[in-house]
Amino acid sequence: MTTLHYIYDPLCGWCYGAKPLVQAARSVLPVTLHGGGMMTGTNRQQVSPQLRNYVMPHDRRIAEYSGQPFGEDYFEGLLRDHSAVFDSTPPTAAVLAAEQLGGHGLELLGRLQTAHYVEGRRISDDAVLLELAHSVGLPAEAFLAAFRAADVQGHIKASRTLLAQVGGQGFPTLALEQDGRFTLIDIGPWLGKPEAVAQWLKQTLPEQAAAPSATCGLDGCSF
Repeated sequence: MTTLHYIYDPLCGWCYGAKPLVQAARSVLPVTLHGGGMMTGTNRQQVSPQLRNYVMPHDRRIAEYSGQPFGEDYFEGLLRDHSAVFDSTPPTAAVLAAEQLGGHGLELLGRLQTAHYVEGRRISDDAVLLELAHSVGLPAEAFLAAFRAADVQGHIKASRTLLAQVGGQGFPTLALEQDGRFTLIDIGPWLGKPEAVAQWLKQTLPEQAAAPSATCGLDGCSF
């Protein structure tokens, strides 16, 4: 059986750009999520005018290439909220918890991305994560228990190991695994074309290999 490994970060703009591609791929084959911890520890980012000025042109480019919407509540709300902190650890824990509860990790990740980039929500805040988990139908008590018990640092370490193993350069990295062999997928040609990538996967698994061309680095987005 072929599996698509998706190495991502909840706060990675190119991962949001790739959201429709990953969702389309899941209609064709299993997708395994690996949170890479782009903004954890010393790489957590307090929202500031400098951060806003840095990310906005990059977000505009992601929108242009992918067709993904970025909301005014994000640009003029969250990116002006200097009390907000971008921390990948809590949303990664939430995705791990959702995956544990019936394999809903990708569904919750998509909801978190929309909440962040369209609605301007603070997805590093526990209360927001609990609300968003409830909105996709996850039971509150079970989610909270799994969220609190998640071994996020162990998961991030394993994800970084896999990233190096498959030869990925950052986030998102998508790699097909068949019989223990990994094939990188270049997402560049497929951005904004989820139906086409699904059709390509059906027809060509797993012949083609290429390095990803649109990524965020291990410690932040690069363009």
